[in-house]
Amino acid sequence: MLISLGVIKEGSNFLMNGANIWLKMWLWGVWKGLGWSAIIYVASISGIDQQLYEAASIDGAGRFGKIWHITLPGLMPTFFVLLLLSIANMLSNGMDQYLVFRNQMNKQTIEVLDLYVYTLGLASGGNSNISLATVVGMFKSVISITLLFAANRASFWIRGESIV
Repeated sequence: MLISLGVIKEGSNFLMNGANIWLKMWLWGVWKGLGWSAIIYVASISGIDQQLYEAASIDGAGRFGKIWHITLPGLMPTFFVLLLLSIANMLSNGMDQYLVFRNQMNKQTIEVLDLYVYTLGLASGGNSNISLATVVGMFKSVISITLLFAANRASFWIRGESIV
């Protein structure tokens, strides 16, 4: 199908190829998270008071006016909570996905921090270095907490409210 659309010239095994592995993993991660994010945003939209939309209709607001002045401000708390969660979880990128797609062809290019800690501490066999893996994991947690507090502070400066 991609050949007939002119996207690629010849067939290729995308999983065995190490080229553009970061783009492929990012696309699969986005696809994996789309459903959860959609559920959260739809639930947040359904929590907005319907009387606000009725009042905006009476005042003469159109569809885009309602979206701009009611829906988007109503989604901002949910957006900032999800933003803080994703920033705090930025360094934990889902090691299971990278571990499953890792093979000999892309072994050098697919290495991420969580997979490195796993390989260093557990998967090295007799050469495991559990103490170094623990230090790297703890350092990653400290950086994540620092990023979380920085994003919370930025949320306070932008919105006037913080999560914590």
